Amino acid sequence: MFPTGIPVHVEKDKTARVKIHDPCGLTCDFCHNEGTPVVVDNRRRPLGDFTTAGPSGRVSIYAATNGAAFLPAAVPDNEQFGEALTVLGDALDLSEVHLTGGEPTLHPAVARLTKIAVDAGFQVGMTSNGERGDRVLADCAAAGLDRVNFSVFGTTAAELAEVQHARYRDPDRAQRKIDALKRSIAECEAHGIKAGANIVVLDHSHAPRVHRLLDEYSPYLSVRLLNSLDHGPVSIEAIERILAERGAVAEAHYITAGVSGARTAYRLPDGRRVFFKQIRPVRLPDTCAGCRFNNDTDCQEGFYGVRLYYDRTGRYQVGVCIQRMDLCMPLDEFVTSPKRAEILALREAEYQRLTTRLAG
Repeated sequence: MFPTGIPVHVEKDKTARVKIHDPCGLTCDFCHNEGTPVVVDNRRRPLGDFTTAGPSGRVSIYAATNGAAFLPAAVPDNEQFGEALTVLGDALDLSEVHLTGGEPTLHPAVARLTKIAVDAGFQVGMTSNGERGDRVLADCAAAGLDRVNFSVFGTTAAELAEVQHARYRDPDRAQRKIDALKRSIAECEAHGIKAGANIVVLDHSHAPRVHRLLDEYSPYLSVRLLNSLDHGPVSIEAIERILAERGAVAEAHYITAGVSGARTAYRLPDGRRVFFKQIRPVRLPDTCAGCRFNNDTDCQEGFYGVRLYYDRTGRYQVGVCIQRMDLCMPLDEFVTSPKRAEILALREAEYQRLTTRLAG
């Protein structure tokens, strides 16, 4: 799975993803929307009877089958948010929160939410498409935002338009979104926020996108290449070929014990670092054991870590899988549940196994 003969670094998972609200200005046809239904299309539908093809043009690809039983609401910038983070952090020994959406930069209080999380003792990151970053990232930096992972779906207007809903395949609109992304990256550089770009490579026909990203965007931007699980070995081989085309040399592996994420760092001839991120086959031993998706083809991300949601009844919910949203439970129930103990035990067991193997 990874090149051999280079250093391997193992760290324990310490991160929770927090869906701070649902709105987004893109209509990407592969969006999982953190497992929740698109709110604007489902407000008037009965709970559990959610559509994945509403008038907004947005999708949540797992919502029809994942058993989601609530609609998310915008996380309020109040004391309750800080308390929820502290409760979850104490329960799972967490030190980082990662703000997601929807599109986090569209949340009107994203800087205030960042400050609340920082004041609660967490390092704060964000995943963004950059829509409104030029307006809010300076304030987020002042609040203590550490980094932004930008999702790059196209490096040209034509590429971005291609993955949007048919009603929004307008090159002019797509170009405005790309321009906004570039301004957001510039804001990160100007205000000392670490910036990275995530780009999924389906096959080698996507190589020009990667090369443009490396050639046309600021070297300040680190780049992570993600393989497509749907495209299997073809995707992995394409990434390896692209790295070879750039003269990349593998430097180190980074494995996060207790979750499925792992990445390999490569160094380009100009000194820039590029990461190849892959999903490891990590499962919760009890929770995932009888799951219908627990096989090599249907399980898309394994156990990727915990997610925190705020629902429209005013309760915080904890989820462990975007394909099994029926496993979500209220935060107060989660902290005393067997699932919490299972997550902690998996993390510790993986850490011991991985570090022992390396030491040997």
